[in-house]
Amino acid sequence: MPKQGKIEVNEERCKGCYLCVSVCPNKCLEKSDKFSKTGYYPASYKGSGCIACMSCAKICPDLAIKVYEL
Repeated sequence: MPKQGKIEVNEERCKGCYLCVSVCPNKCLEKSDKFSKTGYYPASYKGSGCIACMSCAKICPDLAIKVYEL
């Protein structure tokens, strides 16, 4: 059975560089349509498709992403 995961983005830390969006093999992340309190459009988890590969968390320069293996 393939791995499944869940992504949590800390919207207050995310500065909207979208490196995570570009490296996700399953395209589980997208640009949020809402501003964060810090004035950025943070990345947002679509809610499904994560395989817990950790690529998004590894590339995030702001350490704003946590990936949980389910």
